[in-house]
Amino acid sequence: MAGMKVLLVGSGGREHAIGEALRRSEAEVFVAAPTVNPGLHRLAREYRTLPVEDGEAITQWAKACRVSLAVLGPDASVAAGVADNLRAAGIPTVGPGKDGARMESSKAFAREFLDRHGIRETPQFQIVKSPGEIEGALSSFAETGFVLKPSWLTAGKGVLVGGVDFQTPTEGRQLASQMLAEGKGAPLVVEEKLDGEEFSLMAFVDGKHVYPMPLVKDYKRALDGDLGGNTGGMGSFSTRDHLLPYVSSADRDTSVALLERTVTALQKEGIDYRGILYAGFMMTRRGPLILEFNARFGDPEALNVLTLYNGTDFAPLLLSLAEGNLNRTFLDFRLRASVVKYLVPPGYGSHPTSGGILEIDEAALARNAISLYYGSVTPGPHPGSVVLGTSRAIALVAEASALREALVRVEDGIRCVKGTFDLRHDIATAIDLKKRTSHMDTVRATTPTTPGGVANLTRSGPQPPSVFT
Repeated sequence: MAGMKVLLVGSGGREHAIGEALRRSEAEVFVAAPTVNPGLHRLAREYRTLPVEDGEAITQWAKACRVSLAVLGPDASVAAGVADNLRAAGIPTVGPGKDGARMESSKAFAREFLDRHGIRETPQFQIVKSPGEIEGALSSFAETGFVLKPSWLTAGKGVLVGGVDFQTPTEGRQLASQMLAEGKGAPLVVEEKLDGEEFSLMAFVDGKHVYPMPLVKDYKRALDGDLGGNTGGMGSFSTRDHLLPYVSSADRDTSVALLERTVTALQKEGIDYRGILYAGFMMTRRGPLILEFNARFGDPEALNVLTLYNGTDFAPLLLSLAEGNLNRTFLDFRLRASVVKYLVPPGYGSHPTSGGILEIDEAALARNAISLYYGSVTPGPHPGSVVLGTSRAIALVAEASALREALVRVEDGIRCVKGTFDLRHDIATAIDLKKRTSHMDTVRATTPTTPGGVANLTRSGPQPPSVFT
């Protein structure tokens, strides 16, 4: 829909990718963001520096620009209820209101919500609201080990895993006490530690229906081998068949069905959810289990799927979603593999060092069909340079018919960036994929039973039809 005016809120790599997809739709993009993203600033019709949580100011500017659609990028904007302000002004918006945003902004709400609707394909959990409840909750997971999850927003970096982020129950108790104090009254979720491999499933939701996107594998830890601190995501990959090496079409369909049950439950509670529903899953011996929900596009996962989005219908697709009747004919993702790698400031994941300068040969990247998305950077002292902030700086993305080819192209693209930065080299490598598939083979080798006592892994006979057919 050429000439559609679209407001985009946010200034990270995810928002840059959304902006590029909107521009391919020939939309006029108006950006509201707290800082100037060089890539978004270049493509924007107008750019206004505003706090992403300020629903009144954002709505006033959107009305002044006479936009036909608004798209919320960051979790903080969604959690603050900016969508409610925009919809009250008659502006169709991609992003749930404040009530639906609780699926991400409160892990305690999400866990209790699923439980009361009988959606129990999740880790076992306990919700801790006071220091006196910590000991009893942790003792519930003496056999499995436990994971600590703040119920509040942490930009994807707040989860602490036993055996990784802390080594003993005593350390875990101390961290639980600290996190509860930091939450200032918000509860802490304690969950069983699962054995398996994670994957991300994002879907378009128009209030009634779920339309899944390709599966993506995200790499959260800062260092190769899944070591180092938890981050917002160092990179990701997707495969040509839109599955993953350790997730079958049946597992994917089971996961989509869980999202459909979740949206039906939201409807039952009177929550009109229009936006992106993103579930982080763990593939386990019990099948796919829901680890968490996000109420917006993932980052880096959005960079995979939006790079693969085929055609120039992204803006009208989002408008139909925001109006509550998504047009399926616009859904089209190329059957190609994709790899994303973030270049980050030195020390990211623990003590990042800001202020460094990167020199980027954008022309060389473009010649090699490598997409460049800007994140936490500001314009540098001369053209082609940027100054590093404290979070993920730039993302390089390539697609190809084979995963290895996409990986090689991204690695080649790294040579087009000069400066001091960190990155993960093991993302999507053959060694890493073999390690993960071998791990899942081991996990599946012991056929367990579900909490109800029914074996959950035998997959004989005809497979259910794929949701993508």
